[in-house]
Amino acid sequence: MNIVYETQATAIGGRGGAAASEDGALRVRLAMPEALGGRGGEGTNPEQLFAAGYAACFLSAIKSVATQENITITDDANVTATVGLGVRDGEPGFGLEIALGVDLPGVDRATAERFVVAAQQACPYSNATRGNVDVRVRIA
Repeated sequence: MNIVYETQATAIGGRGGAAASEDGALRVRLAMPEALGGRGGEGTNPEQLFAAGYAACFLSAIKSVATQENITITDDANVTATVGLGVRDGEPGFGLEIALGVDLPGVDRATAERFVVAAQQACPYSNATRGNVDVRVRIA
């Protein structure tokens, strides 16, 4: 693979600590959700960070595909990623499942479906999860 961009982040303290990117642009406090036995409170968690990254990347992939077809995606277009963390069936450890909600105002359903299929091939998050994580996509 020809790497065109690389970044780095460091977490200290696990789910109850903090994380920061090497350039300082990202600095977050981490808090274990109550549902996982933590105290909750202020701070984010790895699932929220993953959801935000996947949603942003997938929408960018859709916009890239649309640009190739000379179609403009409106500024209010959005992707909502829902990330669920749970105990894996019949296997040790935890797993993820993901739902992507895609809303492309002004784009007809057939075109939106075509964009989603192409974005699933272009988005690095989709490529990383394919075959490993159940990802469902719903078009508004």
